[in-house]
Amino acid sequence: MDLIQSFIKKAKENPRKIVYPEGSDKRIVTAAARVKEMGIASPIIIGEQDAVRQIADEANVCLDDIKIITIGENGNTLDRYAASYMAERPVKQGIARKLVKKPLSFGGMMVKEGDADGMVAGVTSATASVIQSASLTIGYQEGMSTPSSFFIMIIPEYMGVENKVLLFADCAVCVSPDSRELAEIGIASGMNAKSLLDMEPNIAFLSFSTNGSASHPDVEKVSTAVNLAIEMKPEYAIHGELQADAAIVPRVAEKKVKDGSFAGDANVLIFPDLDAGNISYKLVQYLAKANAYGPILQGFARPVNDLSRGASVDDIIAVTAITVVQAQSTI
Repeated sequence: MDLIQSFIKKAKENPRKIVYPEGSDKRIVTAAARVKEMGIASPIIIGEQDAVRQIADEANVCLDDIKIITIGENGNTLDRYAASYMAERPVKQGIARKLVKKPLSFGGMMVKEGDADGMVAGVTSATASVIQSASLTIGYQEGMSTPSSFFIMIIPEYMGVENKVLLFADCAVCVSPDSRELAEIGIASGMNAKSLLDMEPNIAFLSFSTNGSASHPDVEKVSTAVNLAIEMKPEYAIHGELQADAAIVPRVAEKKVKDGSFAGDANVLIFPDLDAGNISYKLVQYLAKANAYGPILQGFARPVNDLSRGASVDDIIAVTAITVVQAQSTI
């Protein structure tokens, strides 16, 4: 079964409420209608009622039983969200109310307050805006201090295995993580490997060094991250620092990892910075003809995902299904 179809199937088993803050976009309205029809989620669209319904008429889709929220008509909800926002920050009511009135922030507060289970946005907003709004409203998962992302890489054939699944992180968000942030990226990625892919995470923190074979501050950053990650999740299989070949090639691991503690079979690869991660996933995507699904956001207290501004309706449906599956394991 295709990976996206497997997410859709899993989402249908326990649909969740997903909010779309960009209700003025035809793709969002169309995708929300299809998501409802397919039974993937209970969509909530933020936008002007008349404008959203006109878009639906033009797209020839039905919005029956789909909730449409016009922010300006929800004064009591705005006050409640502003009070919740103020409870965690020393800001005045007017400023808080003005902030949560923005569609991205309003959607984020819906998720934070349990009025929605996840948010999907980005077709008309920059990635930085989506992440900033989610950081300010939804906040971070316990034990996390920064957002990050991952790609699910499906390699057609690798060492005799068809459709080899690997998880790469971070390839899109965190530019130059310190040791603590790198450890968090590793743990968050491992958690998503379990919840999204039903895959027992075998996490390798990558470097140009294997277990101290080189000495450099960049190596120390990664080795420190490994120790922090083990403290955070001692039940996970966490290894490093490792060169990429030692992480995924058993015969190389046998030679380079002298104590035999690691078999070279990592399925979650944590890159030391965004340069390494972004370059690597694109090389694997094109040279190995791999399918790359992502970036999928992680590290937030509740699910939020970003869309490309060139996203199609099918892309939005796929990201919605992923967000629902994430929500199933966090709520």
